[in-house]
Amino acid sequence: MKKALLVAALSVCSAFSMANAETYKFGTEATFAPFEFTDDKSNVIGYDADIIRAIGEAESFEVQIVNMPFDALIPSILTKQLDGAIAGITISEERAKQVAFTDPYYKSGISAIIRRADKDKYQKITDLSKSRLCAQIGTTGANAAKEISGNVGTYNTVPEAFMELKAKGCEAVVNDRPVNLYFLATKKDDSYVEIPELVSGENYGIITNKKNTELLQKLNSGLKKIRENGTFQKIHQKWFNVAE
Repeated sequence: MKKALLVAALSVCSAFSMANAETYKFGTEATFAPFEFTDDKSNVIGYDADIIRAIGEAESFEVQIVNMPFDALIPSILTKQLDGAIAGITISEERAKQVAFTDPYYKSGISAIIRRADKDKYQKITDLSKSRLCAQIGTTGANAAKEISGNVGTYNTVPEAFMELKAKGCEAVVNDRPVNLYFLATKKDDSYVEIPELVSGENYGIITNKKNTELLQKLNSGLKKIRENGTFQKIHQKWFNVAE
């Protein structure tokens, strides 16, 4: 009986604690799948949404996600309409003059996807220097592919480029890493693998007001916690089909 009363008391305390938890409002621009987009009920979902909610859970604060234009995020933080923002925001010196960035939570850049059967043959990007490559026309991936190898086939869509790779018409698909990984995750085809190296890299961070040092500390602390307890890796696996 005492044990039951203790469990009940703890449950009440937990519910009371969550009911009184501080709520922070985070902005995003929900047209950048798989980082942030909306479901058929207009709820914001995606990698970034899962990350910020997991941080909130780890740090015992509530998260409210607000969908707005990307160029309104920083002004809304400066005017304190938002507490922070998470929207695949590249950490840059120019932005860091206006807002505070957390530790990086995602490393983006250009990646190359190859057939799994060729993973020993192509271990580095430079191993593709004499190979025919595939890319989507007009993308930064296509430009990078031309620098890697002069022999590049361009296609209107990402699926067309992967069809060419599967048919052995090229040795790799070169594109933005999130685009490559999300395509593979949604396609659920394990016949491809990523070369574990990026052509170029940029880090994404969560932003907040420079004066809100308390929130910045919570965000970095929560990010560290979800990395250590495995939640971060599970979220990455969910959206990109690789642990990180």
